[in-house]
Amino acid sequence: VAHSQSATSGYQLMRYPLLNKGMSFTAEEREKLNLRGLLPAGEPISLKVRVDTSMKQLRKKATPLDKYIHMHTIQDSDENLFYAMLVGHTQETMPFVYTPTVGQACQEWSHIYRHTPRGLYISLKDKGHIREALDNYPNQDIDVIVFTDGERILGLGDQGANGMGIPIGKLALYTACAGIHPAKCLPVHIDVGTNRQELLEDPAYMGLKQPRDRSEAYDLLIEEFFEQCQAKYGPNVLLQFEDFGNQNAFRLLERYRQRANCFNDDIQGTAAVVLAGLIASLPLTNKQNLDQHTYLFYGAGEAGLGIAELCNNVVSVGVGDSAADQMHNRGSQAAVLVCGFERTAKQLSLR
Repeated sequence: VAHSQSATSGYQLMRYPLLNKGMSFTAEEREKLNLRGLLPAGEPISLKVRVDTSMKQLRKKATPLDKYIHMHTIQDSDENLFYAMLVGHTQETMPFVYTPTVGQACQEWSHIYRHTPRGLYISLKDKGHIREALDNYPNQDIDVIVFTDGERILGLGDQGANGMGIPIGKLALYTACAGIHPAKCLPVHIDVGTNRQELLEDPAYMGLKQPRDRSEAYDLLIEEFFEQCQAKYGPNVLLQFEDFGNQNAFRLLERYRQRANCFNDDIQGTAAVVLAGLIASLPLTNKQNLDQHTYLFYGAGEAGLGIAELCNNVVSVGVGDSAADQMHNRGSQAAVLVCGFERTAKQLSLR
């Protein structure tokens, strides 16, 4: 059945979470935007009142997962309200947007999926058609892409397509805490299968039901993804690796770090925060220079190796006068000890 644009535009507007304001639409906006009859007839309700009402609803939810679903249901219908809640009540709402609740949400993703489109799911079946997938996304002016293949979700391991909760949650924090407009953000899951048997046997699981692909097809899919993202959004689009397994995280970062504006949050982001903490804590110690300390990392995962390498590089190269004279660039090295896997020595480019 054909519908005129004027007859449907108001309804479509209210179905688009970036533009929908619900009961906050003024009388003039309701008339201009073809919203007559689509909202209750009462006076417009301020965003503050709607935030207060939604927070009361949130507090009545019985479990963290119920609160997570409540927050993301709002995100999928009215992002003005969602971010007003997240910014205005950050400490209370953040645990139900990202960690710790996002871990359980990922584990149950296929069972709590709300069938509202958010982000892109790109799989091996899309080889040769990634540009088409990018073109299908409604927001076309993207600055930041957070993408995962779901292999190492938090401390939960392989979650396959259920790992999409991580890019969605991380980008929500980028908007709330860093001010990046949500229309500029794109969460992506790269589906190459999963090795978690319970997911392969789950009738509700929405990802590819096949063992995780370790062949050249994986690399070709990632290559096409980078090429098409840069072709569509420009060479400066930020591509953030998120929760990739150790087997791919280091080598992919090394492959693309000179070709694209990219970084691995687990390797580099965590390291930057830890290094900042070390620098800030130096006044509390008797040794005022980083190179006077010995650092022990128990394990050689992405975070441990990333922290160790960054600390070593800063100590050996220096960070300049702005990092305080307490970090003299003397060319000496701190002792960096990493206890864990045998591959440690090869992956740490100690100078």
